[in-house]
Amino acid sequence: MPPKGPRTKRKTRAVHSEKAELLLEIGTEELPYQFISPALRALAESAERELKDRRLAFEKVHTFGTPRRLTLAVEGVAAQQTSAVKEAMGPSKAVAFDATGQPTKAALGFAASHGLAVGQLEIRHTPKGEYVFAVKRDAGRPASVVLQEMLPGLIAGLSFPKAMKWNATGLRFVRPIRWIVALYGGRVVTCEVGGVKAGARTWGHRFMGTAAGKGQQGMVVTGLSQYLDVLRRQGVVPLQETRRTMILEQIETLAKSVRGTVHRDEDLLEQAVNAVEYPHPVLGSFDEAYLALPQDILVTAMKEHQGFFSLVGPNGRLLPRFISITNMKVPNMTVIRQGNERVLAARLSDAKFYFDEDGKMPLADRAEKLNGVTFHQKLGTLLQKTRRLEELAGQLVVALNKPELAETARRAARLSKADLLTGVVGEFPALQGVMGGEYARLQGESSEVCRALAEQYLPKSMDDALPATILGMVVGLADRLDSIAAFFSVGMAPSGSEDPFALRRHAGGMVRMVLEGKLRLDVGALIGEADQLVAREGFKAITGTPEERRRRMIDFLLERLRFYGRTQQGLRNDVMDAVAKSVHGEACDLLDLFSRMQAIQAITVRPEFDPLMVGFKRAHRLVEKETWNRVPVDSSRFQHPSEGALQQALGAAAHAVPAAVSKGQYQEALESLVRMKGAIDEFFAGVMVNAEDQQVRANRLSLLADVDQLFLSVADFSQIVVAGA
Repeated sequence: MPPKGPRTKRKTRAVHSEKAELLLEIGTEELPYQFISPALRALAESAERELKDRRLAFEKVHTFGTPRRLTLAVEGVAAQQTSAVKEAMGPSKAVAFDATGQPTKAALGFAASHGLAVGQLEIRHTPKGEYVFAVKRDAGRPASVVLQEMLPGLIAGLSFPKAMKWNATGLRFVRPIRWIVALYGGRVVTCEVGGVKAGARTWGHRFMGTAAGKGQQGMVVTGLSQYLDVLRRQGVVPLQETRRTMILEQIETLAKSVRGTVHRDEDLLEQAVNAVEYPHPVLGSFDEAYLALPQDILVTAMKEHQGFFSLVGPNGRLLPRFISITNMKVPNMTVIRQGNERVLAARLSDAKFYFDEDGKMPLADRAEKLNGVTFHQKLGTLLQKTRRLEELAGQLVVALNKPELAETARRAARLSKADLLTGVVGEFPALQGVMGGEYARLQGESSEVCRALAEQYLPKSMDDALPATILGMVVGLADRLDSIAAFFSVGMAPSGSEDPFALRRHAGGMVRMVLEGKLRLDVGALIGEADQLVAREGFKAITGTPEERRRRMIDFLLERLRFYGRTQQGLRNDVMDAVAKSVHGEACDLLDLFSRMQAIQAITVRPEFDPLMVGFKRAHRLVEKETWNRVPVDSSRFQHPSEGALQQALGAAAHAVPAAVSKGQYQEALESLVRMKGAIDEFFAGVMVNAEDQQVRANRLSLLADVDQLFLSVADFSQIVVAGA
C-alpha cells in the first residue's frame, strides 16, 4: 500500500558564482524620530529572513537611516539561488504500475499532483521495498530576478505604530515614499512600490545640497561606498553612530564653554540622533528666575516639549542654559537660538503658573477629588483604586514583617494618585509620582511618604532603576497588583501581542522588585487579596471564579518570571519550566522559585547531571504509565542487591533533601539527588521492573514512586531536556 502521505525533503548545494552588493534606500518625507530605529531593526530582520527563504546566500546585513531615508546594505549576495532538489515519496511500484508495466491511476495522479509526466517518476529501493518518487530539480534563478520579486514586499511589509495612504495605490506607510534606490552589483533592480519606481538616484540634505542644486535634483549612485560619500558631500551623515559621536562631542564642547556638563539622557540622545541628517548644536539660555522651580520640571520641560539638553554646573545644580540640536547651519545661528529661547520661555512660564497654582491645594484634598476620575469604565474611579491600594499596602508591610510601617504605607498609598489632578502633571505626564513627592515635601509630609510617592512608578522598564526605599516598593507593588487583579477580573488580560494596559510591564516590574529587592512574599496570597478587594466593589463585569482568576494571574506572573530569567540571567527554558510547573495550589514565592531555577541551572553543567536525568525520566515514565497497588516498600521482597542499595540511597536523600529545601538550600538538596545516580543506574541494570511476580513488580514500582516523589519535591525534572535525547 502507498504511504499515508507524501514525505518531502529538500537538498541544496551552493553555486560557486560571483557575489555582489545589494543597496536599498527608501527615501521619504520626514519620519518621526521614534519610528526610525525599530523600522531599521525590522528591515534587517526581514531582509535576512527573505534572503534565506529565497535561497540567496549572503554575508552580512547592515541598516542605517536618517529622518528622510531608511537604508539596507547587504554584502556578498550570491549571483544565483542555491540549487535545490525536492523529493516526494509516492505509492509502491506494485501499486503504481500493473503487471504489464503500464501506469495505474495511482501513478498518474501522483505524477500530476507534482506537475510531472509519468515517465519522469523515479523508482527507488527503500527498506520497505520499491517505491515511486517524484523528483524536481531547481537550479535556481538569477539574484536580479529574485530581488525584483522580493524588494517590493520587503518595503511594503514594514509596519509602524501609525501609517498613512497618500496616493491611489493604497499602500500604507509611515510617510509618503518619494524615491527608491535599488542596486544589485551596481545595476538597478527594476521594481515599483507605492507608485514609485526604483532607480539609482538619491537625494541629499533638504537645505544643505551643493550650490549647483544637485541636492535637489538628486545624484546617481553606483554602490554603497560611493553612496555614503555622495551623501556626506550633500550634507547628510547617514550612519547613526557617526551622528551620535558628533552630537556628544558638540554638546560636551559647548557645555565646557559655560563651565557646565551635559545632563546625560540616553532617550534624548537617541531622539537627537534620529531627528537630524547633519547635527548642529545651539547653546541657549533662559531666565535664572526659573531655577526656583523644582529641577525635574525644568529638565522635563526642556526634554519633553523641545528636545533640549540641560546643563549642570560644578555644584550639581542646573545652569540657566540649554543645548538644542538643529538640522541645518545658517550664517547667523542667532536667529535659531533666539527662537528656541522664546519657545522655552513660554513653556517655563506655563510650568511656573501650574506649579504655583498646584501649591494652593493640599494633596489630601486632591485625593478625594479622584472620585470624579474614571480608572476604567468597567472598574470604577481612581478613588476606588486608591482605597484598594491602601488595603494592599497595609497587607504588604505586614507580609514583609514591617508592621510598624503600616500607617505610613497607607498614607503614601492614599496620596499616590493625587498628583494626577495637578496642572504640572497635566502638562508634563512624565512627572507623575515625581511631583507627588515634591508637593508632599512642600506640604510637610514625612520623608518616607515623599520618597514612596516619587518612587512608586519605578522601574519603568527592564533597565530602569528600582525604588530605593521599602515603602517605594510597597506602593509600587500594591499599584501593580491591583491593576493586574482588576483587569484580569473583568476578562481583559493580555492576549497574544495585545497588552493595552501594560500588564506585562507591570508584572515584569513586580518580578524585578521581588527578585532584586530580595523580598520574601507569597505573591499567590497577595494576588488573592487583590482579587477579593476588586470583587468587593461589585463590578458587574467580573468573570470566572476566584480560584480560576488566581490561577491565571499566578501563571501570568510565572511567565514574566521565566522572561526575566531568560533575558536577564540566561536561564534555560527547560530548567525554568521544571520549577514553574512544580507550583501547585495558591502559594507562590517568586524569590524561592528563582533560587531553585538558579541552583538547577548551576548543576546542569555537571557531567553526571544528564545521565541522572535519564535514570529519573525512566523511573518517572514507569510510575506514570504502570498501574499497581501502591503499598509501602517491603525490603523482604528484594531479589537483587541493587534494590536494597537504592532504598538505602533513597533513605539518606529523603532525610537530607526536605531539610535543605525547607531552608532554601537548593544546591545542597540537588547534591543529595545527584548522589543517588549510581544507585538508580545499578537498579535499572540489575533488575527488570515489570517482573512476572506481581508482588515483586509492585514493590519495585513503589520504590521508584518514592524516588519520583523525592525528585518532584524539588522540581518537575520531567521537563528537563537531556542533550541528545
